Amino acid sequence: MSRKLKVLTAFGLYFGIVIILGLITGSAGENEEFQPQNEFLLDPWITIDIAGVDLSITKAVLYLALASGLTIGVMSFLANRMQREPNKVQMAVEIAYDLTRNNIARGNLNGDKQALMWFPFLATLFFFIWFSNMLGYVPLPTNTEHPIEIFGLEVPSFAIYAATANISIPLVLTLIVWFAYNIAGMREHGVVNYFKTWLPPGLESMNPFGKAAIFMIEVVSHFVRLISLSVRLFANILAGHLLILFMAGGLAVLLGLAALGALTFPLAFAFFVFEVVLVASLQAFIFSTLTAIYIGSATAEGGH
Repeated sequence: MSRKLKVLTAFGLYFGIVIILGLITGSAGENEEFQPQNEFLLDPWITIDIAGVDLSITKAVLYLALASGLTIGVMSFLANRMQREPNKVQMAVEIAYDLTRNNIARGNLNGDKQALMWFPFLATLFFFIWFSNMLGYVPLPTNTEHPIEIFGLEVPSFAIYAATANISIPLVLTLIVWFAYNIAGMREHGVVNYFKTWLPPGLESMNPFGKAAIFMIEVVSHFVRLISLSVRLFANILAGHLLILFMAGGLAVLLGLAALGALTFPLAFAFFVFEVVLVASLQAFIFSTLTAIYIGSATAEGGH
């Protein structure tokens, strides 16, 4: 039997089993009680209200604390145990270090001095976002909406969630980056001269109205970065979690077709591997690289 025929036979058996399961289990009808969006609600675990500001402890706070602790703890632990002959873990850390130092920092900033100055900031961004994204694919007991009972005690059920799947977290990170590169540009050029660098060279003969129009376009582009940088990270992580949620059984529960879960579960596993292997690291890399590009363009001698 040829390989092509084996593959077609396997798919035929697979779909045949799904059809048989569908005939046996039937349809329970649409499940109107199941609300997939509730997986991303942030119900307060510990309510804290100070002067009208909601500082409640939620699962997002837990994931932020875990990501921060892992970033500090893991990197400090490994830094204090570097060996002349590295093991596999140290080799992986050295590859990540080389990536942030040479590709992200040196590759986009102006000279070794700037790269050395901004490397800690860029490396912290990269590893914090990476740990946040990776934690999002580790099932933890954080689902308080559907608790389970163990020896008479209600405990949260296991679920996956990522702090970066909440727009507020990427937006705060983006605001830090936005203020950082603008302040760096003002320190490098002076406040007035920095804003002058927003105009591209070769406009000396242009009338003031034309220069003003171009300057306003540049102003808008800088504010658009707040949206593009934050939404890119948020949307990719959120979309990945939604795909895993629906393919792992959410769609079957929502439509009331139990057999559908057998069809979509392999896709859930494929999406899970794709997100863990590629998306989690790629989004951390893109966010850090764009940050380095913004800082580099703001502090460049010729400006933007």
